[in-house]
Amino acid sequence: MRCRICKGKPVIYMPHHRLALCGEHFTGWFERYVDRTVKEFNMFSEESKVLVAVSGGKDSLALWYVLRKLGYTADGFYIDLGIGDYSEKSTEKVREFADRIGAKLIVEKLSESVATLPEIERFTSREACSVCGLVKRYNFNKVAKEYGYDVLATGHNLDDEASSLLSNVINWNTKYLGRKYPVLEAEEGFVKKVKPLCKLTEKETALYSVLNGIDFLEEECPYSEDANTIFYKQVLNQIEEKFPGTKLRFYLEYLRKVYPVFKEDKEGKITSCKVCGEPSPTEVCPLCRLRERVLNLNLNGA
Repeated sequence: MRCRICKGKPVIYMPHHRLALCGEHFTGWFERYVDRTVKEFNMFSEESKVLVAVSGGKDSLALWYVLRKLGYTADGFYIDLGIGDYSEKSTEKVREFADRIGAKLIVEKLSESVATLPEIERFTSREACSVCGLVKRYNFNKVAKEYGYDVLATGHNLDDEASSLLSNVINWNTKYLGRKYPVLEAEEGFVKKVKPLCKLTEKETALYSVLNGIDFLEEECPYSEDANTIFYKQVLNQIEEKFPGTKLRFYLEYLRKVYPVFKEDKEGKITSCKVCGEPSPTEVCPLCRLRERVLNLNLNGA
């Protein structure tokens, strides 16, 4: 097998594209693929101010790197969740990477607005992954608006999107199926959200990171060990091994044929939280309710 372009030794073969590429040509292909995805879904333009949600992992750092390399104005936003050594290492990786690419980085500590994630988990009955998702969605939107960004970009890859889609289809979560799209337009107090890596696999993103010397945190979040998405990813990987191209076809055919059926199935009227002013489905948003619960438990010595 040879690189399709230069006939040299390939570093990857992508059976779903029937494409083998060497390191140099894979890097170029990856960057063009991201740019085509951005333009295909009209995610943003060269004039847009993009805020990239970064975690220290390969996907978010690769996204930040490639957007800057393509000439887009992209800054980073990191939430320190206070998960001991894991958060300390993540923070270090993100800060070092921001310095390397000469980009602005916004950092917020969850401990300063609510409590650390381990503390929140101890105070509430909610699972850590559920709390983490709530905290991130709230702060991504809030910070993007506060700093005047036009769009928020996340590093969700094809494996993330396909596994989440499979979970939602199996459980027929129609309100989530109506939001499984690479672009969520700005509306009702929410900034525009996009996923430029949605058509690239985790393996492809990891290889791009390695080839470009991106120093990312390899260890998984200690709270993700029992996450349902890991199981669905494993199932899809088994299917993909036997039937290459399944993940991409499953995702793209959903966008083309099924998403239009569910896109109007929204959660209901969105109002403004009477405490913080952020968009909320209820009078007081979930984050403010969580903050109040943690405060009360602290005051009562729980």
